Amino acid sequence: MSTQLVNEFDHWIRTRFIDLNTDLENLYFEQSARENVAAVGDHLKTVLLEEGDRFITQLLSEGNTDEGFDSGFDLLGNVGFFLAANRRHEVDEKHPSLKSASALAMQLGASLGVVPRFASAHLETHNRAINGKYKTFTHLEDEKIFLDYNTRGVLAFIRASEALLHILPLGVSHPIALDLFKAAKISLNQVVESNTELFNILDVDRFFYSVRPYYKTHKVGRHEYRGANAGDFSGINVIDLLLGLCRGDDPYYSQLLVDKFLFMRPEDQIVLRDCMRRTSLMDEFLSVSSEERQSSWFKTHLQAFLDVCSAHGETAKQHHEQLISRFIVSPAAKYELSKRQDMTASGPPLEILLAALQKLHDLRTATPRDDIPTRYEDIQTLHSYL
Repeated sequence: MSTQLVNEFDHWIRTRFIDLNTDLENLYFEQSARENVAAVGDHLKTVLLEEGDRFITQLLSEGNTDEGFDSGFDLLGNVGFFLAANRRHEVDEKHPSLKSASALAMQLGASLGVVPRFASAHLETHNRAINGKYKTFTHLEDEKIFLDYNTRGVLAFIRASEALLHILPLGVSHPIALDLFKAAKISLNQVVESNTELFNILDVDRFFYSVRPYYKTHKVGRHEYRGANAGDFSGINVIDLLLGLCRGDDPYYSQLLVDKFLFMRPEDQIVLRDCMRRTSLMDEFLSVSSEERQSSWFKTHLQAFLDVCSAHGETAKQHHEQLISRFIVSPAAKYELSKRQDMTASGPPLEILLAALQKLHDLRTATPRDDIPTRYEDIQTLHSYL
């Protein structure tokens, strides 16, 4: 059970907070240079800052606001929304009213074992709806569209990862493994279908100017935390590791995992750590003896496994060629903002982020490269067994 003050703050986040952000976004969007938000709507920014700070100051004094993980995690999300909104509106991070928010966020984050800012789970998989309406930053339809379809995609990835996890204790030759490979493929195809719909209806400019800025990197206390990312859940990395397309002993990929662990809920962290020590399903197929490769199950199960690899690669291509290219890179170039320092949610300049994302794309698609250890040759070997 949450305290009355926690509930009142939650109500403010679901109502007045959204109204103020929406009014500000509409002011910004009316400008010729929509990226310039300084000195625009300052009276609204002051109201947002002061009203939020009143709740947070009282919560910090109240102390025991964590009545169990779910309650504490939800409160952390609300404090995180407040901090992220002020970052989006370019309120000075040293403003006195933000000190209490940082202190409360750090207290909650430390006790829960997660980053002291909002994470993607707060907007997607653990965003409780009341009377059919979940929490958002604004009333804008494009934000709701983005979150609806992102949540569908995340849950489909989770279903695929759970199917693959069930294969581990059974082994790739088990008759039910075929059912599980097929279930994983169906779920990954649903990711592609959902994202295709999203990219067809999401407005590029509204996403670029009015949705994306809430995910920017910002400081909490003395430390700068990257923005929330839709990939901050274990499922997609479980798929990477169990398929064998990515490996925990690859310095690039293991660094990626280290950087995202605390952006995931603790139970996700446990699942992912366990997967890092497992033999991948790809390596299981590669270790099958030449004699066993003549068995009736082998080619059917191998083809099903390769179909899952292909479907996972398709999700990576779609993310890279649609969301990144069309909704971030193209508008940044069009409006001559590519060199802007805060262009990315993860912190580094856009060109550095793009190079990192290209590596991840090439790992997931098993693209041949000399500089990173993709599984191209191993995939070709497995195809030769069919």
